[in-house]
Amino acid sequence: MAALAKQPNSGYRRTSGDVDAEALASELRKRIRGEVRFDNGSRALYATDASNYRQVPIGVVIPRDADDLIQTMAIAREFGAPILARGGGTSLAGQCCNVAVVMDTSKYLNRILELDPQKRIAKVEPGVILDSLRGAAKEHGLTFAPDPSTHNHCTLGGMIGNNSCGVHSVMGGKTVDNVEELEVLTYDGLRLRAGRTSEQELEYIISEGGRRGEIYQRLKALRDKYAPLIRARYPDIPRRISGYNLNYLLPENGFDVAKALVGSECTCVMVLEATVRLVPNPAARSLLVLGYEDVYSAADHVMEAMAHEPIGLEGLDDRLIEDMKALGLHPEDLKLLPAGGGWLLVEFGADSKEEADEKAHGLMAELKKSENSPSMKLFDDENQEKMIWKVRESGLGATAHVPNKKITWEGWEDAAVPPEKLGNYLRDFRKLLKRFEYEGDLYGHFGQGCVHTRTDYDLETHDGIQKFRSFIESAAELVISYGGSLSGEHGDGQSRGWLLPRMFGSELVEAFREFKSIWDPEWKMNPGKKIDPYDVVENLRLGVNYRPSHHETHFKFPKDIGDFARVSLRCVGVGECRRMEKGTMCPSYRATHEEEHSTRGRARLLWEMLQGEVIKDGWKSQEVKNALDLCLACKGCKGECPVSVDMATYKAEFLSHYYEGRLRPRHAYAFGYIDRFARLASIAPAVVNFLTQTPGLAAIAKSVAGMPPQRRIPAFASRSFTSWFHRRQRQNGEASNGKQEVILWPDTFNNYFFPQTAQAAVAVLESVGFRVSIPQKPLCCGRPLYDFGMLDRAKRLIKEILLTLRPQIAAGVPVVVLEPSCLAVFRDEMPNLFPDDEDAKRLCEQSYSFSEFFTNKAKHFAPPKLKRQAIVHGHCHQKALMKMDSEAEVLKTLGLDFEILDSGCCGMAGSFGFEKDHYDISIQIGELVLLPVVRLASPDTLIVANGFSCREQIAQVTNRNALHLAEVMQMAMRNEHAP
Repeated sequence: MAALAKQPNSGYRRTSGDVDAEALASELRKRIRGEVRFDNGSRALYATDASNYRQVPIGVVIPRDADDLIQTMAIAREFGAPILARGGGTSLAGQCCNVAVVMDTSKYLNRILELDPQKRIAKVEPGVILDSLRGAAKEHGLTFAPDPSTHNHCTLGGMIGNNSCGVHSVMGGKTVDNVEELEVLTYDGLRLRAGRTSEQELEYIISEGGRRGEIYQRLKALRDKYAPLIRARYPDIPRRISGYNLNYLLPENGFDVAKALVGSECTCVMVLEATVRLVPNPAARSLLVLGYEDVYSAADHVMEAMAHEPIGLEGLDDRLIEDMKALGLHPEDLKLLPAGGGWLLVEFGADSKEEADEKAHGLMAELKKSENSPSMKLFDDENQEKMIWKVRESGLGATAHVPNKKITWEGWEDAAVPPEKLGNYLRDFRKLLKRFEYEGDLYGHFGQGCVHTRTDYDLETHDGIQKFRSFIESAAELVISYGGSLSGEHGDGQSRGWLLPRMFGSELVEAFREFKSIWDPEWKMNPGKKIDPYDVVENLRLGVNYRPSHHETHFKFPKDIGDFARVSLRCVGVGECRRMEKGTMCPSYRATHEEEHSTRGRARLLWEMLQGEVIKDGWKSQEVKNALDLCLACKGCKGECPVSVDMATYKAEFLSHYYEGRLRPRHAYAFGYIDRFARLASIAPAVVNFLTQTPGLAAIAKSVAGMPPQRRIPAFASRSFTSWFHRRQRQNGEASNGKQEVILWPDTFNNYFFPQTAQAAVAVLESVGFRVSIPQKPLCCGRPLYDFGMLDRAKRLIKEILLTLRPQIAAGVPVVVLEPSCLAVFRDEMPNLFPDDEDAKRLCEQSYSFSEFFTNKAKHFAPPKLKRQAIVHGHCHQKALMKMDSEAEVLKTLGLDFEILDSGCCGMAGSFGFEKDHYDISIQIGELVLLPVVRLASPDTLIVANGFSCREQIAQVTNRNALHLAEVMQMAMRNEHAP
């Protein structure tokens, strides 16, 4: 490894180890209001971004305001510590990890300070999420044009640092084109506002003297010295991101110092505040998809489409589509694509749908005249348009972890060439991949010549790393030969900084050094990135020394070759779990805004745990335990993460090892063994209810169980469902009458607490001609056990189920499961624990939710219409694994006027909200969306929620009770329309 790495150009990067971290942390805690975290867990969390690189920081600061940023910089200067400002941490070139004091602005510095629709500008703090700004601007018919795929969680500070772009840069330019002014802070403590500067103003600033005058004087001298080279060597293409933006210092560009600093990746200054430009947001949009023979032909015709002034023009190849099919990603969406082997997605915008469609029809008419006209499909349905954009935005997730393929990595991720040359570039690039025996899908922002790909490099062996380095050199030469840019979107960082001399020449790279030195004479701002960087093969997250520890696990992880070390590589750092709205993932992050409580943060700590460098205690790590503590095991990540990180399963696996030889907290036994306690309670439910519902006695019971005093212990039903069913069976006999059998799963919650739900299910199933049976002995899927890592018992319970139900399983008898979390065991945990068990496979395939059964097995169901309004909350496991499509189909059949809430997690999440230490965050999560909507619902609006925990959260925190779908269907059968 060392033989492959060049020595750094100067010694500045080797001094950070001399920093007295303990004293630095102590001083920071005395002088700033923000949070100071120099513990190993926090350092491990921020050791990498979305790149191939890893550097453990000195410590982490979460500043509360601009004063904290200024103070932190001053204290770091006193100790000689490097500085790195970070937003969403999604950078793909290594610029967001360093041996430095990392300042995360995303938690507190996230205010929109001003939005002026007349001037079309906004002033923002660096931690503002892009979609927050876009949402506020949309109310005035405006938007911020650059919109990378991380738009729902990336920050403006990060976008400014990287000069981000996105789909709609075609419409409004890169980030640099939309920055009007910056307030910045230098390492030596100067705070200044920078923007466009007239020659007269420039001379005045210089004449004032001081540090500001010195900077402007030296910038002017730099401009005058290198202006001819800048004009000659900077590629005149839409997506030149590489290098510093020295071109904006030229007289014809207004000596715009703010724009010159955009894309400097925190190597020069820290951004305190930004004034950005807003552009008109088209009120209506139309999407035209063009199918060509292959991606090269699609790229050949980019300029034809660009001539019609689209607001977005994306491309993708057939390999991406094949990988999506292999992963089962968006199968219905893929069917919408027209025939072809390469596609262009051309979006038009206008004030009305008719105008947008007219622009699309204009392009279609022109293309039809050509000899080899592409297949075409114009989408007028907004939902279908969103589905197609999902296909494009799934590029990273569809290419990182594909079954039966190697893991792919960034490295040559976003090069850009003149769009008119894109077709030939792609042909040559594919030849280059083949020459090096690499694979990679091709997709990206074809309208501006920017291509994304992830490649299956070997980054673990000496020969593989050497080959990787040689490939990157060859790829750079290819792009440069086309007059392109090493980076067309994600910046230089460490991945491409070392190649800047090839693109710009040694003289301009010297200008880059001067530019950095003007702002950062001590080279303490994000050192070793972009200019005079570490070599491309230094600081690799893997590398020849990558030797993760290997452990036997309960889960078999068949999609990760049964290796927990590979499981820990699944997270690629894209940070989709850090979004603040829509979907389920990640509820604890939404409540806390803490990296530690994001899916990505937890995944990173598990990876670090296996390395043993920073997190040293392996499965007994308290750092990992703390991070997993607020994981609600909602499985939102499995359903929504682009690479299907499954933190609920990882948590169960970790806890099983963490508690080996240890007692668990008392609530783990109280809730984990709820099936046993409920079975005992069913013998004398009135006595148990007296003890748990009577004030005073209830307080004692809650204390014993580790419950918060604010919660109510759910009351046991006077008769369990199974008792009711067996008595009914004895009375009515067991004759099949030729009816098809269906097993109704009597889960613990609907059996002992809500038997009316299971009784309703029996009535509905029998009304459509099925013979309902239940298992002949008490069984439990063990759902609560997973939350506490009690996997040995969970496996025993599953084996008992498979043995007991073997005849029905072999006969193909369907199993209807009312509780979504229990169905999740059959669909998710069971195949992971017993991937080779044929009975487990069959049970997985023939288990249905209540709605799935009716859309798959009882399609003739035609109940009377239930003329009611309904609000529907989907259980997290149902949304993640089963989805809500069948639920919507049944509700439509019932004639309900319903809304399926985008309400995320209810916050109860099984026993999570019943645990004393989790009560506050449980309520916070519920109050994000669900609980306020329920309170505002009219009394005659039905509240529908299938999960026991969801219904308990609603009942305990609002004045409403939710119904299971089975109960709603029974209402329809009874023709019950009254509230």
